[in-house]
Amino acid sequence: MKIKFALRDSSFFKDIRMIQLVKTFFVFLILMMVVSCGNTTKLKPADTPISLRFTDEYVLPDTTIFENTRVGGLSGIDYGNGAWYAISDDADLPRFYKMDISYNHQGFNSIALNELIKFKDSHGIVIPNGTVDPESIRYDNGNFVWTSEGNIKKGVKPFVHMVNSSGKLVKEIPLASRFLPSNQAGYGPHHNGVFEGVSLSLDRKGYWVAMELPLKEDGTEPTVEENNSPVRIAYINKETGRFEKEIVYALDKVERPAINGNTFELNGLVELVEYEQNKFLVLERSYSMGYKDGGNTVKIYLVDATNATDVRDIKSLKGSNYTGVTKKLLFNFETIRAQLTNAVVDNIEGITLGPDFKNGNRSLVVVADNNFSLYGPQLNQFILFEIEQSIAN
Repeated sequence: MKIKFALRDSSFFKDIRMIQLVKTFFVFLILMMVVSCGNTTKLKPADTPISLRFTDEYVLPDTTIFENTRVGGLSGIDYGNGAWYAISDDADLPRFYKMDISYNHQGFNSIALNELIKFKDSHGIVIPNGTVDPESIRYDNGNFVWTSEGNIKKGVKPFVHMVNSSGKLVKEIPLASRFLPSNQAGYGPHHNGVFEGVSLSLDRKGYWVAMELPLKEDGTEPTVEENNSPVRIAYINKETGRFEKEIVYALDKVERPAINGNTFELNGLVELVEYEQNKFLVLERSYSMGYKDGGNTVKIYLVDATNATDVRDIKSLKGSNYTGVTKKLLFNFETIRAQLTNAVVDNIEGITLGPDFKNGNRSLVVVADNNFSLYGPQLNQFILFEIEQSIAN
């Protein structure tokens, strides 16, 4: 910084004026140092270590009935505008619930259902049964974005829809052919492996949608032995409805083998939420049949996509050169299994940031899809965490 001084000719005034200017200059320097030190020590949230403190669990009874529907299949959850929303993956009546969830730093107080909203087409007609597989939902300034995995085996298309507060379709996002059912061998999505997660972008200008499993042309479904399983996370421009970017997230192996004569096992990305630009909390869930504890191994990862390659124009990831996202384990639900109902970590599929606690730390809530206990007793399980370093809204 160059500072010019204009002084009188008199030596007396020169001396007085110089003293005043020197004092002012030093005060300025001290203030600059204070501000500079403040900026240095106030780290951005993403640069600050984040940890989760398990706070409480709440189980909504499996027999809960609301507006003539059995409450279950809660595969996505969101908090927005002071209210809570949970989507049910019931293909017979695609719907979501508006809820009140009350808690404090000690734990849950109550969970109450207030409204049932049925998903409808652009004419306001309720979507017929068997045509969708609801998975994830996010509140967006009075509207909602939600995803369906469709039914790949039956040729039913997955989709990303925007609806209004009554559930009526506002916009359908056009999908690239690679995300649609295909009769071509080795091409297209796996059954039950399409748009499992959705997140608003931090700037609210778009959406991130995440595949649960790799496309067939990109990799294989993970097993206990192998995990050549890159999944695509795509960014959608909300205004244009276009897919503008795709990045790659590498799945873990299946955590443990199926037992007791069972063979079914899987691992997939089940939800994500962007908490800072290009930084996400990602929920990854492994399941294996035959275990009395439910067979689920669930983890939350901190994911950084800052340096990830845009692979939108890469038709097959096999043998291709690209940089995927980086992932760091934030929380393994095995560490709290003993504190949960029946020592069960259930089929956790939804995750959302909630309001701040009184101490200024952010809350985090996850929910389990109980599959309507179709395969045996399961839980409508809500779990509350405190993020011990606050992260951006």
